[in-house]
Amino acid sequence: MKLIAAVDQNWAIGKDGDQLCYIPADLKRFQALTTGHTVILGRKTLATFPGGRPLKNRRNLILSRDPDFAPEGAEVFRDVDSLLAAAPADAFVIGGESVYRALLPWCDTACLTRLHHTWPADVWFPNLEADPCWQVVQEEAPMEHEGLWFHYVTYGRVL
Repeated sequence: MKLIAAVDQNWAIGKDGDQLCYIPADLKRFQALTTGHTVILGRKTLATFPGGRPLKNRRNLILSRDPDFAPEGAEVFRDVDSLLAAAPADAFVIGGESVYRALLPWCDTACLTRLHHTWPADVWFPNLEADPCWQVVQEEAPMEHEGLWFHYVTYGRVL
């Protein structure tokens, strides 16, 4: 599996139930990479989507322990084992923090947008730079959007 996220310089990914920022080019990249694939996310991440609805043109697998949670257009799994049994190898883990941490051991690729800024945050992504199991396999040149610099980095699991 792969995972995809936008992280600031401190590996933060969100605050108060929302992303740290919105960059149109990054949103287009996310759509291009995940469309036609399965996405795996948590209940709180789903709530941040327009109307709280699953993403179109993707199979949405939701990891949630809430027995009453059953959104239309998504498949809900109560534990990691049952989710892994249903998830294809080319699925993308798309958040949030607890889902990233739970599924990181089963991922071999991390497609990250590294934001050249820090924000106040309350959720973080695991620091792959400090994890000897991960290494940079591709890094693109920095880009800018309205004064915010960012670049794309792909990490691969060291086997």
